[in-house]
Amino acid sequence: MTVIPLARPARRPPRRRRVGATVGAALLSLVLLLAPTTASAATTPAPTPTPTASAAVSEPGEVAFTLSPLGAGILRPGERLAVSVTLTNGTDAATPTVPVRLWLGGEAVRDRAALTAWLDGEGRLDGLEEVAATDLEAVPAGGERTGGISVEADDPRLSGRAPGVYPLAASYDLDGETVTAVSVVVVPDDGAETTIGVVVPLTAPALSTGLLSATELAALTAPTGALTSQLDGVEGTPAILAVDPAIPAAIRALGSRAPASATQWLERLIALPNSRFALQYGDADVAVQLAAGLERPLRPLGLASFLTPQDFVPVAPTPGSTPTPADTPTPTPTATVVPGEPVIPDTDELLDIGGGRDAVFWPAPGTTSPASVAQLGGIEADGRSSLTMLPSTATTAGADGGTVPARGDADGAAVLVYDAAVSDALHEASLREEGSLRGAPLAAASAYLSFAAAETPGLPVMVTLDREAERSRVALRAVLTAAAQYPGATAVTLGALASSPAVPVTPLDGAPSAERVDAASALIADEDALGRFATILDQPSLLTGPERAEVLQLLSVGWVDQPDAAARAVQLHRGTTRTTLSSVELLPTSTINLFGSGAGLRFWVRNDLEWPVNLVLYATPGDLRLDVQRATPVVASPQSNTRVEVPVQARVGSGDVVIDLQLRSPASIAIGDSERVEVNVRAEWEGVGITALAVLVGGLFVLGVVRTVLKLRARRRGMSATP
Repeated sequence: MTVIPLARPARRPPRRRRVGATVGAALLSLVLLLAPTTASAATTPAPTPTPTASAAVSEPGEVAFTLSPLGAGILRPGERLAVSVTLTNGTDAATPTVPVRLWLGGEAVRDRAALTAWLDGEGRLDGLEEVAATDLEAVPAGGERTGGISVEADDPRLSGRAPGVYPLAASYDLDGETVTAVSVVVVPDDGAETTIGVVVPLTAPALSTGLLSATELAALTAPTGALTSQLDGVEGTPAILAVDPAIPAAIRALGSRAPASATQWLERLIALPNSRFALQYGDADVAVQLAAGLERPLRPLGLASFLTPQDFVPVAPTPGSTPTPADTPTPTPTATVVPGEPVIPDTDELLDIGGGRDAVFWPAPGTTSPASVAQLGGIEADGRSSLTMLPSTATTAGADGGTVPARGDADGAAVLVYDAAVSDALHEASLREEGSLRGAPLAAASAYLSFAAAETPGLPVMVTLDREAERSRVALRAVLTAAAQYPGATAVTLGALASSPAVPVTPLDGAPSAERVDAASALIADEDALGRFATILDQPSLLTGPERAEVLQLLSVGWVDQPDAAARAVQLHRGTTRTTLSSVELLPTSTINLFGSGAGLRFWVRNDLEWPVNLVLYATPGDLRLDVQRATPVVASPQSNTRVEVPVQARVGSGDVVIDLQLRSPASIAIGDSERVEVNVRAEWEGVGITALAVLVGGLFVLGVVRTVLKLRARRRGMSATP
């Protein structure tokens, strides 16, 4: 049997294991999964396919064959079975018209492991019964064709089925080979009830800047923007929202300059009644931060440097008019309006997501360990312990695909465990824009949820949709609706999940990639250096605030699938940080000649920052022949060179003296490299000069006296010689 994989839409593939009704294009070794049905159940002999070469395509490319049950694979008693089959031709040659046959298993799948094996293409058709058929017309090169197949409700092959998950397959024969796509249908147990919490992230694409710009916000919150699609998809559903607080912060930070679409988006978010929690700023991965040596995840240090006071001065509307977003700053939760004065929001107001529980951590899947879970579990907020979200596959109980209840206790650390198989299927379905392709992963999600509900009676089940910046609102809403409408399921809030009975769980060892840990360590070290450097400012947060915001953005989970782009972004950021650290320094000075016992030595300080900086110039002479003022305060003007004069006093003697110079902040942090300047001291030249001058003046005085005396004598001789 030749097995063809389900073609993915032209979008980034999901990060998690592919599930649903697709199977790989490579040849699969087929093993017996299901016990064969009784002879009376099969009305048409089922083929027993064997592996063949490959799909019959004449040109390089891929042909994908998909089976999608309608109604998320739910088959209630008395309803007809309806499916769609889709052939996607990615080759350069047309496919011929083929007869497609639909197969249905007579016995339910035993457990989750058997379900996974079936969906992965490890089953055989000889345990199934043909129940319907149709012809799928030829598909041109690069085209797609979808056909419907149904089995009426009164068909005896559908009646009398016990609740359970039944294997479903569609196949066609081409050039002596059988091409198969697999799926499942779920006959629900009407008496079974379960509670389910569905977590949906609201995030922006991965950033390297601290905040989204006005242009980026305008695009993301436009009618067809990614953030608008996310909000449209969750509005009116019971989804639990995981919100990146950097998004509302970016909107509020623009004040009156915020795009109208962004302001409206924020108002819609705040008004939603959905249960919610805040992700780390920028959706930063908490696991990689702990792996880099931090005791607890980073938090924003302040966003004041992103604010312009003029953007927060309320403008009185024209009489009779209605204020618009351009008339007043973007609203903040606790702002107090004073006419004519700017209403500057603080950091908490900027980050507000409309309520929700604090200290809920959602690390990237597969990156946690027992130690990191315990470390996160020790964090408290508002008197409550933190909650750490883990996939079921990251626990010993769920490592082999088993069900794990939502609320867990990991040796005292509170955790929320989401069912990885259901979550994977729902996430994949949310990426399918075509309804004909979405039914396959939705049916898989229903099947896994059926086992999860049966295996955790009385306990809630938690599922998630993984992060995805680009997701169709139609697909997202369809997925959330299917989860909420699962037979017997009741949606619950985050608080209900957190307060449900906890079962012991043991986290498995996992870790972020070494590259991400190294990048995080380097960023944190650079931030520490910049924090020390920022002590030269009256407001250090002008530097440390943006730096922390950018570091958190660079640690975003959104970068996990973009390692090369992430490495470039980190390298660029580190280069910018190094430039900032070298923006204030003492300029080199040439040799100085000092004639005399006292003078002022002049030096220059370069400041490329846009703010004045406070410095102290420390001068240390290497010889006792020169007394130097050891500490000279300096206020260096922004974006200019500032002259500094250091008083010195020469002692007796002459010679060359070396002075070591070092700029420091008022907190005694070294700023820039130290400098050395040579001073040629000629202190005795002052005494020699004075002596020489005294001798000269004395000689001139004596000479004047002598000349005067001589003139007087000459005058007397002349007078005595006169008759």
